[in-house]
Amino acid sequence: MDYGTFLEVFGSSLRLATPLLLACLAGLFSERSGIFDIGLEGKMLAAAMASGAAAYLSGSAWVGLGAGIVASMLFAIVHGIASITFRGNQLISGVALNFVASGATVLIAQSLFKQGGRTPPLAGAARFTPITLPGTESAGAIPVIGPFYAEVLSGHSILVYIALLAVPATWWVLYRTRFGLRLRAVGENPESVDTAGVSVIRLRYTAVAITGLLCGLAGAYMATSLQAGFGREMTAGRGYIALAALIFAKWRPWYALWATLLFGFLQAIALRPDVLEGALHMKIPVSFLDALPYILTVIVLAGFIGRAIGPRAGGQPYVKER
Repeated sequence: MDYGTFLEVFGSSLRLATPLLLACLAGLFSERSGIFDIGLEGKMLAAAMASGAAAYLSGSAWVGLGAGIVASMLFAIVHGIASITFRGNQLISGVALNFVASGATVLIAQSLFKQGGRTPPLAGAARFTPITLPGTESAGAIPVIGPFYAEVLSGHSILVYIALLAVPATWWVLYRTRFGLRLRAVGENPESVDTAGVSVIRLRYTAVAITGLLCGLAGAYMATSLQAGFGREMTAGRGYIALAALIFAKWRPWYALWATLLFGFLQAIALRPDVLEGALHMKIPVSFLDALPYILTVIVLAGFIGRAIGPRAGGQPYVKER
C-alpha cells in the first residue's frame, strides 16, 4: 500500500469511526455510572431518522442535529425511568428500545415521505459540508506530515471534529472534575456516594442524559454527514459494535478512540477491497470484508469480556437504605 492510498483509507476510517466513537463515549458515561445501555443502537437510529426528516423539512442541518439530539434524549429518558426510577432490568429495557426504534423510525418516515421508510435525499444546507482546516494548501508541500494533515485531518464535517474533541473532554470530565469522581464512584459503590450525601439517582440520570446527547450526535452525523438522509436500519449494528469497542477499551476514553478507529479501519477496508487484495495478492470475497467488523465484535466479546472488568455496580439498580 503506497502512502497516498494509506491516507485515503485512514481518512475513510476516521469518517466511519465517528459514529462508533460518539456511541462508545455515550456508553462510557452510562456504564461508568452503573447503567448498562444496550439501547445505543436504538438511540442512534431514532436520532438519524429525526435529524434526516427535520433537515429535509427545514433545509438546515443544524435543525436536523437538534431534532436528532431531542429524539435520542427522549429514548434516554425512557431508559432512565425504566432502569433508575422503576429499577427494571437494564438489559431488557435497552433491547426493548432497540425494537421500538427499529419499527417506529420506518413507520414515521414512511408516513411522512412515502418512500419506503426513507427520507428524501438531503442536499445543500441540509447536510454538514466538509471543513478545510487552516493552512491545508501550504501544508501539502511538507513531506509526510503535510499530506497527512491535508488528506486525513482536513476535509471533514464539523461533527467529526466534535467527536475527536469529545475524547479529551470526556477524559477531563471523568478524571479531573468532582462530577467525574462522583460518577465513577456511583458505578463502583453507590452506597458510599449516598452516604456522602450525593444523590445517586441524580448522577445516574445525568449520565443517561449525556448518553442521549452523544447518541444524538452520532445518529445525526450518519444522516446529515456520512450519508445524505435516513435509510431503514441505517445504523446496521453500530450501537452493538460501539459496546464491543467499549469493552475492548476497558471503559477508558483514549482507548475508546483507538478501538473505534480499528473498527472504522475494517469498515474502510471493506469499501476498498483492492487495497487488501493487493497486499495479500489474493482475491477476497466482498461479503467477508463486509463481515469483518462484526467478526471482530464477536472476537472482542469472546476474548475480552471475561478479562475486562467493568464497573462493579453496573447493571444493579440502587435501592436507598432507610
